[in-house]
Amino acid sequence: MAKFEIKMPKLGESITEGTIISWSIKVGDTINEDDILFEVNTAKVSAEIPSPVSGKILEILFKEGDTVSVGTVVAIVELEGEEGEEEVSTEAAKQEEPTPASAPAPAKAEEKATPAAPAKVSEEKVSKGTADRWYSPVVLQKAKDAGISQSELDSVPGTGYEGRLSKRDIELYIDNKKKGVSTTPAPAAKASTPAAPAPSQESAPKAAPVQVTEGDQVIPMDAIRRIIADRMVASKKISPHVTNVIEVDVTKLVNWREQNKDTFKKREGVSLTYMSPIVEATAKALKDFPRINSSVDGYNIIEKKRINIGVAVSLNDGNLIVPVIKDADKLSLSGLALSVNNMANKARANKLSPDEIQGGTFTITNFGSFKSLFGTPIINQPEVAILGVGIIEKKPVVVETPEGDVIAIRHKMYLSLSYDHRVVDGMLGGNFLYRIAEYLENWNA
Repeated sequence: MAKFEIKMPKLGESITEGTIISWSIKVGDTINEDDILFEVNTAKVSAEIPSPVSGKILEILFKEGDTVSVGTVVAIVELEGEEGEEEVSTEAAKQEEPTPASAPAPAKAEEKATPAAPAKVSEEKVSKGTADRWYSPVVLQKAKDAGISQSELDSVPGTGYEGRLSKRDIELYIDNKKKGVSTTPAPAAKASTPAAPAPSQESAPKAAPVQVTEGDQVIPMDAIRRIIADRMVASKKISPHVTNVIEVDVTKLVNWREQNKDTFKKREGVSLTYMSPIVEATAKALKDFPRINSSVDGYNIIEKKRINIGVAVSLNDGNLIVPVIKDADKLSLSGLALSVNNMANKARANKLSPDEIQGGTFTITNFGSFKSLFGTPIINQPEVAILGVGIIEKKPVVVETPEGDVIAIRHKMYLSLSYDHRVVDGMLGGNFLYRIAEYLENWNA
C-alpha cells in the first residue's frame, strides 16, 4: 500500500502557520475522502480540514496546541486501492525521489499527448502530470469508468483540499456531462504584453538599531500583527501611493438614517450604520470607473469583473482584519447591512472562513470610528486603491439659496482615497472619489 502525506494547508493570503486546535481522528482509524481530520486556527481564521484521500491513519506527527508551518506534514495515511492504483499514489507521495532514467525528459512535458484509452488513466497520470495534480484512487476509478481522458480530467476544476479534485467534484462533472452541461472553464489567454522587469538587486534599507534600556518593555508581535507589518511594508514598496481627500455633505444621509434606523432594526434585526450606504455608493462608483476595480500584473492591468469590497474590522486585541463582501454591487442596502454586520461579528469571534477574507478588489477602512477626521490608508495588495472614511461632524457652512447665501449647520465628512499611481492618475482618482461623494450627498434610498 502507498502512503500519503497530509500537510498543513494555507488558509489565506500571507498565512504562514496554523495552530492545531483538535484532532478528529487517531492512529489506526479508517477514514474516507472528505472526512474531517483536524481543526486549525490561524491569525485570521479557524477551519476544519478534510481528508483528500481514503485510507488508514498511520501516524499523527503533531499534538493539539502545536503551531505548525504551512506545508509541514502533520499526518500520514495508508491509502486504500487496487494494485493498478498504487503506482500513482506512490508517485504522488514520493515526489522527492529522482526520476528514473527511462522516464520522459522534462523538456517534453509540454508536448501534446495522444488521447489515451479510458483504461489508461492511472498510467497516463504517472508520466504526464500537467499541473502536478494528485488524484485519489476513487477519482481515478470514476474517471476510468466514465471514459474520461487524462487531458479532460486535468481540466476539471477541483474544490477539495489544496484545489484537488474530490469525489463530489468528479461525480458532479460526470452528471453534468451526461446532461450536456459544460463545467470546464475555458483556458485563460496568455497576455502578450511583456512582463515587468526584475526588481533591483539593491539591498533593502535596514532599520536603525534600537537600544533597549532598563525599564523598557519588549513586546513580541503576535502572528496577525506580524502579517500586518509585513503587508504594509510590502505595499509601500510595490505601489507608489497618492492620496486625495474630499469633504462631503452627508446631511441628507444623516437625516434619512435618523428617520429609518428604528424601523430598519425591527425589520432586519441589525443596526443601520453608515457603512452600508457607503459600501453601496462605493460599489456604484466602481461600476462607473472600472479601472479602480483592478490589479496590476507586470505591465498588465487586470480589470476585475466582480466587485468584492473588503471592509476593515478592528479586533478586540487591537489588530485588524478585512473580511470581503462578494458581489457587493448586486446586494440591496438591506443585504449590505446584513453582510457588514455578519462579517464584523464573525471577525471578532475568529469565525471567518478562508473564502471570506480573500478575493477582495477594493477596500474601505473607517477612521471615523476612532474620531479621526481622515487618514492616508495603505493599499491592500493586490488592489490598486483604498477608501478611508472620516468622522461625521456638524459644521457651519455657507449654503446657496434662491434668496442668497446663508450660514447653515450641515453634517460633513471627509473621504480619502489612496491609489496606486502606476495605473491610477490624479484625474481618475479624483473623479472616482467625487462620484462617491455625489452618491452620498444626493442620498435617496
